[in-house]
Formats: sequence, C-alpha cells, structure tokens
Amino acid sequence: MDFTPHTATDVSVMLDKLGVSDVSDLFSHLPGGVGLGGALDLPVALAEADVMAHIDLLGSRNRQGLVCFAGGGVYDHYLPPVVRSLTMRPEFVTSYTPYQSEVSQGVLQALFEYQSMIAAITGLPVANASLYDGASAGAEAVNLATRATSRNTVWVSAALPPPTRRVIDTFAKARGIEVAEHPVVGGRTVWQESTGAEPAAVMFAQPNYLGVIENYGEAVRFAHDRGALALVQVDPMLLGVLRTPGDAGCDIAFAEGQPLGSPMSFGGPGLGIFAVTSELLRRIPGRLVGRTVDEAGAVAYTLTLRTREQDIRQEKATSNICTNQGLNAVAAAVHLAWLGPNGLVEAGRQSIQRAHYLAERLGGLPGVSVAAGHPFAREFPLSLPKDAQQVVQAMAERGYLAGIPLEDTFGVENGLLVAVTERRDRDALDGYTSALGEVITDA
Repeated sequence: MDFTPHTATDVSVMLDKLGVSDVSDLFSHLPGGVGLGGALDLPVALAEADVMAHIDLLGSRNRQGLVCFAGGGVYDHYLPPVVRSLTMRPEFVTSYTPYQSEVSQGVLQALFEYQSMIAAITGLPVANASLYDGASAGAEAVNLATRATSRNTVWVSAALPPPTRRVIDTFAKARGIEVAEHPVVGGRTVWQESTGAEPAAVMFAQPNYLGVIENYGEAVRFAHDRGALALVQVDPMLLGVLRTPGDAGCDIAFAEGQPLGSPMSFGGPGLGIFAVTSELLRRIPGRLVGRTVDEAGAVAYTLTLRTREQDIRQEKATSNICTNQGLNAVAAAVHLAWLGPNGLVEAGRQSIQRAHYLAERLGGLPGVSVAAGHPFAREFPLSLPKDAQQVVQAMAERGYLAGIPLEDTFGVENGLLVAVTERRDRDALDGYTSALGEVITDA
C-alpha cells in the first residue's frame, strides 16, 4: 500500500524506521469495523495523458454558446477584461494567508479596499474580508445571531434561496437550532405570529429567490419588535438601485458575490459577502483587515479585532471559517472600482428595465403569465402551459438557457425562473420571446 511519489523502497525504509512491517500495522489500534475491510471498487488506473483526454471528453458534453436567462444566484453580468488582467497577476494568485503583516501589505490593502467597498454598497459600517460563498455566509449569519441573542430559533422566509436554506438547515441540525419557515403569498413573504420561542433572527432575501422585492420595513420591524436581529441576503448588483440593508435597519447583510468579478464557470467558485452593524463587530466571522500606522508613522494594514481561536483552538471558536475567497474578493474589488457608483446604478437599472420588458412580452404568449403579485427586480417567475423542464430542453435546442425550473427548487409545477442582466439586448429578449412562443405552441 504505497502512494505516489513514494517508491516501494521509500515505504520499506519508513516502515523499518517506525518498527512495523506493513502499512496496515499503522492502523491496528483502531476498533474493528472502522476500516473498509477491502480494496476500494475503483476502475483500473489510467496514465496522466489518458486521464486528461477523458476529462476533455466530459467537458465537451457541456453546451456552449447558449444565451443565458438562468440565475438563481449565479448571473451572466458583463465582466470587464481589466478584472482578469489585474486579479490574475502573480502577486495576487500566489499570495498566502496574510498572518504576517510585514510581508503581506499588498494583499492586506487589497482586502481592506474590498471591505470598504462592501461596507459602502451595503450601507453597513463593517464588512469582513469575505467568506466561501453566499450560502455558507447565511449559515454564519445564523450562528452569529444565536450567539448574540442567546436564543435558539430562527425564522426564515420560504423565499430564501434554496442553496442558502439547505446549508442553514444542515448547520442548524448539527447545532440544535430550530428553523421556522414563514410562507410566501403572491411571491412575497407573509410574516406570521408564533406562540413558540422568540427568534434569534428573522431572515429573508432582497429581492427574494423569485426576484420579488420584499417589504424591508415590515421584515425589520417584525425582527426588532421581538428583540431579534434582521438578516438579509442581498443581490450585490442591485445595491446601486434598491434600498441598502443599512438604510433599511438590517443588522446583518450577506450575499453571493459571484456577479462581482467572477465568471459563471458552470456554477463556481462563489464569494461570500458579509457585513454587520458596529455592535456586532467583535462577533464577525472570518478575517477582518484593519488600517493603522507602523512605528515610523506610515500607513500599515493588519488582521485585527478577531479571535485567534478561529485558527488555533477551533473547539473554542465562535466560527470555524478561518480563510476566505481572497482572489475572488480582490476580483470583486477590481470590478466595483471599474463600475464606480454610477456604473453599479446603471447595471442594476438596465437589468431591471430589461427584465420588465421581457416579462411584458412573455405575458402576451398563450398560457404564459408572470407568477408574482408584487414588484420584481431583474428576475421573475413564469407560469407555463407545459412542463418547465421540457421547455428548458426545447429552448436549449434553439440556443437559449431558458431559466431554472421551479418544481424541484420551489415546488411550483410548470414554473420557470427567468433572469435578465444588462448583457441581454433587445434582440436577445425578442429572440427569447419568439423561441418560447414556438416551444409552447408545438404539439
């Protein structure tokens, strides 16, 4: 039992040094039933060249060139070339965990600028140096809220994005947290009274998974009247247009940051955006970069205001996230700097306007309607006269990635979630309408 790059001779020398005759002797102290009890059922090993050829073959099965109208957390926004040009510089790509400030000033400053930009667009004073993705950021928000309030129940909107909800449910089960769901009517959350335990947090998305704009004031009041924290998952590309979480009175805002600086890449990697009020500063998960001056009076950057338990004594930690998507965070900072305040507003405005244009056109097709009774942003649910999955397949044959079927993700039969970004011009919108008209009228 040996592993590349160790030769049989290498293994023999190591075993002899340890005073055992076989690799299996290293595990003899384990109780019976823990081991596999036999070899793994794996295919015959391939040479490296054959493995690469096989991977290329698998990759060739991906459909390329479809005009994207799918969203659900990963969006096809315009990604300027400057983002890749700067982000992929070796000093960013190869940088390591910046624990030693004296040799990490460049990446620390880049992350500090990222934090500053996230604080600006969310309207909250403190943002961390990013987390893994939007879903795990949601779980961290729940963990923070239960610690801050010493409560064990979280009230969530049924229109919270399914990936976020699944991660929260997994963490909640492990930590004994009760998750109580509040229903969606006409596309918007209805917050209901409960006779159960008071919540640690009231959690929703703005806009929600269906693209509908939630009532910020109602959700925040519902939380604060009960001594709970208001947690909101936001869309960073719409923060230039919609009310900011800070202005609305939210305590924690988090987001999937993929639209900022990262390509869709068939679903990842993502970027976890996380911002809080000043009162929650000491409870923030992950890294926090601060700006100070060194002994010579020069500006300096360092990791600050966080417990080292997150790295070295994790059983005592308030959070077990001790790293971040540093390269993606740098990309987000570059993208935000390229956009500027006016560019972020314009990207959001164009996405919303084009989504409403498309929704109006699609609503005129036979048997098709927009299945939301409240205002929506750049994403909206359709009710179709046919099975949504079949429609998606037929639309792909016509060159369009039509959207996300809602039956599996949201339990809506013949429902389709359609997303529009500023990249979809009128020709694309009209072409989508014509193609969908053909699909739903085909026998």
